[in-house]
Amino acid sequence: MTSLPPAAAELSADEARRIALRAQGFLGAADRRGGVRGVLRHLGAVQLDTISVLARSHELVPYARLGAVGRPRIEEAYWSRGHAFEYWSHAACILPVEEWPHFAFRRRAYRARPHWGHELPDGAYEQVIKQLHAEGPLTATDLGGAKNKGEWWDWSASKVAVERALMYGEVVCTERRGWKRVYDLAERAIPEALLHDDLDDTECLRRLVRLAGQSLGVGTRADIADYHRLKAEQFDAVVADSGLVPVTVQGWGKPAWADPEALATEPRGRHRTTLLSPFDSLVWDRARTERVFGFTHRLEAYVPKPKRIHGYFAMPLLSGGKLVGRVDPAREGRTLVAKQVSLASPKAVKPMAQALLEAATWVGCDAVRVERAGSPQEAAALTSALAT
Repeated sequence: MTSLPPAAAELSADEARRIALRAQGFLGAADRRGGVRGVLRHLGAVQLDTISVLARSHELVPYARLGAVGRPRIEEAYWSRGHAFEYWSHAACILPVEEWPHFAFRRRAYRARPHWGHELPDGAYEQVIKQLHAEGPLTATDLGGAKNKGEWWDWSASKVAVERALMYGEVVCTERRGWKRVYDLAERAIPEALLHDDLDDTECLRRLVRLAGQSLGVGTRADIADYHRLKAEQFDAVVADSGLVPVTVQGWGKPAWADPEALATEPRGRHRTTLLSPFDSLVWDRARTERVFGFTHRLEAYVPKPKRIHGYFAMPLLSGGKLVGRVDPAREGRTLVAKQVSLASPKAVKPMAQALLEAATWVGCDAVRVERAGSPQEAAALTSALAT
């Protein structure tokens, strides 16, 4: 295969875009043998979020790469037999269980934290650990209730205690049940060979920087540090020994680093056409998305409705290796409703129709209705494409 320029040379913006697509699993044949677990290991982190429109974000991530894999199979792949754990990475994320040792630096930082937002009564922490030891796995409700009688953020003592134990690494979230965390002792949930904090901070950071570089393919200091929410100075301290190589990308205006394996061969193969969760790691960094794809993406779920431009949960459309539109979806019975569609050009009509039909089938809908588009003509063209 044709090699890309040497590591110290300059990449074009198009080469960097294709490297990023391949690294994120959107260019070339999907690793279907690895399935959902393969996607998780490849990405290193899959972000969780409470919003569910078509499906929850952690379900949309493997769907975008593998196609219509069954939703129960996705949950089973994440949570069964200790293949993953939930912890703070880019945000609250599902992480491959083999990366447990590399988050020791973060667990130590939480243990050393001088203050927390919630007070904890004497003995509450110990009581939760004792109860989990005797009865776990348990939800916060099982542990005595998640909330006091105040506002929604007014956690009960048992909820504060178990969340603190989660941060410390004494407790692990082993699954989500009705979106509630299910907690168990780390000694039961994490394989014995991985259950340690032996790695020092430098070793942890070096590994996470390398993993982020591999998952991104190529990125700036901010891109790579943000993948697992590392500080810039933490990145600086380890990047020289991380195995990543410095590159220059035309038009980026900032130094960049790449995974040397990503530079070894030219990215080629089939492009995926799909809708993306706004929390997908291909687009979760707004500045990077604008730089790589020339596409301004913003989650508007927390924007007041009158100020929204593209809708509550606008999902970018990936087609031909580019972001060519977005749709704000909803479900009404067995109909998938495209509440608001925005397309970059008329050429995006067919890919949008394809992506909507595939997504509808995946979530059990048998019809798609376009509610609003950029113009009446665009809405008509999309409706026609959906019918063919």
